[in-house]
Amino acid sequence: MKIRTRPNVFMKARIVKGLSQRDLAKQSGLSPSYISLLERSVKSVGPATAKRLCELLEQPLDSLFIIE
Repeated sequence: MKIRTRPNVFMKARIVKGLSQRDLAKQSGLSPSYISLLERSVKSVGPATAKRLCELLEQPLDSLFIIE
């Protein structure tokens, strides 16, 4: 099972919250470069990371991520 971001939705949710990639990285405990990879859907995420990002961005899992 892979969990990939919906790039445009993920980036828009971050911007609407007023967060830079660096801000989101700091709050989530991830690196800014990893956030960048997620926004381009280059990397997949684990369930716990996906849940944490959804909580920070206040979005449901199925709107930000695609489960393959």
